[in-house]
Amino acid sequence: MTSIHDQAMNYVYQQVLQRLLGFFSRAERTALQLLIQRLAVAAGGMGRIGEYKVLAIQSGTRDNCYTLALLRAAQLIIATRAPATFQLRIASLRLNGASCAAVENMHRTNSALFVYDDPRVEVLMVDDREVLPFNHLTPTSDAGRESGRLNLLMIGHRRAWRGGFDLWDDGYLTTGEFYGQIARWDGGVDALLIADTLGQQKQFIDGLKRAATKAGLTHSYGGEAGYSGLFALLDELGSDCYHAFYADYGQARWRPQERFETCRRTACIDIHDLLVSNLEERWPLLTEFLRFQPDELFAQISDNEFVSPSISAHVQGLQASFVQGRDYESGVAQYLQRALVMMRRKRLPERLCEQAIKVFGNPATLSELRARAAAEAQKNLGLSEAQLVCLLFAPFIERGAGLERFLRQCHPGMLVAMPELHRAMQGHPVAEQIMQWMMDVSGLPISLIGRLYRMEWARGSAGRTPEALIQMAALRNALGDPDADITLVDEWSAGH
Repeated sequence: MTSIHDQAMNYVYQQVLQRLLGFFSRAERTALQLLIQRLAVAAGGMGRIGEYKVLAIQSGTRDNCYTLALLRAAQLIIATRAPATFQLRIASLRLNGASCAAVENMHRTNSALFVYDDPRVEVLMVDDREVLPFNHLTPTSDAGRESGRLNLLMIGHRRAWRGGFDLWDDGYLTTGEFYGQIARWDGGVDALLIADTLGQQKQFIDGLKRAATKAGLTHSYGGEAGYSGLFALLDELGSDCYHAFYADYGQARWRPQERFETCRRTACIDIHDLLVSNLEERWPLLTEFLRFQPDELFAQISDNEFVSPSISAHVQGLQASFVQGRDYESGVAQYLQRALVMMRRKRLPERLCEQAIKVFGNPATLSELRARAAAEAQKNLGLSEAQLVCLLFAPFIERGAGLERFLRQCHPGMLVAMPELHRAMQGHPVAEQIMQWMMDVSGLPISLIGRLYRMEWARGSAGRTPEALIQMAALRNALGDPDADITLVDEWSAGH
């Protein structure tokens, strides 16, 4: 770049910084100075900060956009005080459950923070294990959508039907693999910035280890509750977390292959204690500067970032009506009750609770809600209602141990064909109509159904005792998880 261009860009960066600082309170400015100190210490002193590279994961949520603004402010402040500032890698993962609104929020945040044209910042996205420049206009590839759909099904089916209500564990495993790979891409990074609370960190680590077990991966890492041991755990899991499912089926490799470092030396910088402002104080920065557009209710009611509340409520309704012998309405009501307890424990505005009741608690609109959620699951996850019900029963695992129950409850006309279904899963030739029915009802090719058939239930998936759940609830409460008790009560009731 020419010196005139450099001067012009520096002027732009200064303007961005001044505008950013204008939205921060005195407490936030103090937190910003502490963040700068924390980064300088991690880099080995301000004299080495220019050689330091920080990874920030981008998800497009409200708190994520706020954290990125704080980190960008730190980067620009250091640039005004030192000869160089730290390098920043912003990376996002394309997942089937991600909303278009989240991707748009990422783009608006990036534009407001002026990171696209800054040579000190990389803005990347990963789609089907390929690292690409971030582009909010590019939809998830067909291959990426299919890979995500199969991952969800294979991980979800590796459970006992009476196990915990943890159908979306593939999201933890895919995201963990993404963390490990993007951290060593193109020279690697020195640190991953963490802004999650300790409760959120524990939820992710627990979900990652649970999903890894379902994928047939072993790990000895006990570690601390937070992210301090995240990369040690990822090292144990390896670079291909799904190889036990797809060894003979074929799955995309991480690419471009030649740009991945063999060795990873990444630390975690935890800044959750520096996020001092409350939600109301953040709104001007989010809405006026970053042009963040919230889906306020769904952002607050969601307990899992990998699937929308509509789909969660829908699946709980399906669980009630097909698995538990109740009705769809009672399952949605249970979801709503749990959500309201969580929202009130978080002391959210009552208007949000009233909005949740209006969306999920109106019997007159429940059939419409079900139809919309089913359409959303088909569009975003690639799964029909019949395939979601099949997933709830997990009938193929453990040599088809749950197959008869599934057929008797959902497809009684297929009971006479049960010997042929077993033959197909054992790899023997059967009638084309039998194979087509299996693929239609499960969403899986016969070869992968056969892979599940030969696998055992994942260790610990056959249900949890009340005593174990009480111990887990106590630990989550100690970590500040606002809905630990109700979450674990639901885990127990989902299987009984």
